[in-house]
Amino acid sequence: MVKRRNEAGSLTRAPVVQTHIEAARTFNRGCALLALSVLADSAMEHYRGSFANPAMFAPLVSSSGALLAGLHGSRDHRQQMHRMRHAAYLTAAATGVAGAAFHFYNVTKRPGGFSWNNLFHAAPLGAPLALLLSGALGTVAEQLRDEPVHEPQLSGMPAGRALTLLVSAGLLGTAGEAALLHFRGAFQHRAMYAPVCVPPVAAVLLVHAALGRPRERWLTQLWLRLTTAFGFAGAAFHARGIARRQGGWRNWSQNLFAGPPLSAPPSFSALALAGLAALRLRETEK
Repeated sequence: MVKRRNEAGSLTRAPVVQTHIEAARTFNRGCALLALSVLADSAMEHYRGSFANPAMFAPLVSSSGALLAGLHGSRDHRQQMHRMRHAAYLTAAATGVAGAAFHFYNVTKRPGGFSWNNLFHAAPLGAPLALLLSGALGTVAEQLRDEPVHEPQLSGMPAGRALTLLVSAGLLGTAGEAALLHFRGAFQHRAMYAPVCVPPVAAVLLVHAALGRPRERWLTQLWLRLTTAFGFAGAAFHARGIARRQGGWRNWSQNLFAGPPLSAPPSFSALALAGLAALRLRETEK
């Protein structure tokens, strides 16, 4: 048991709770969901590209490793870094960096170079960055397990602050990719504005929590839960979009490739789950 002061200044007793271990496990769950989204998306898109370059198999292997690491870590209560999980996350992050370079080259080598048309129709820049983010979040989750129980630190700052800033950057980047693709679709449905409105607000609230005084933030928690639900709702909207194409789900082998990407929206849910874990950790810091 440890002694803590309440708001009135009196001493109270509370059990020592390894909050950072629970945060690490939640991060592992979020990384698993994000890796699953990357795996499904890259498998479909690279299959459509006939795996013309052998390097196109790399994200499938690395995202599968990150997915397995996330599932394993979500059930691990130990305060100790797992070397194989850590290696899988580092591999995913490195593959994401390499993939971003390949996709950037694919955009710039086309006629017109770095233009709106090529951003719309060439290799998507945001896809490998999602794999990088999955690996990065998993890596810090493993590092978090090796930190002291009471005051975990990451990159020289309190772990909760560092993680909330990292998740907010991920939400903004994912929202930017969604904005680009929905702009290509001319925002034909009003719901297509949601990815450029809901997650950025969550990102701003997380930045405010990181820079402000540690305390309970019910609005940020509520908005992150809304973002989690929004990600799964987005997958349902995309499934409806596929069903409305000619042949619907009976013609799934064509419409899955031609319709809206079914695996993209859950990435918001994965990041929102990680944001909730980071926020809980931030609220316990001094």
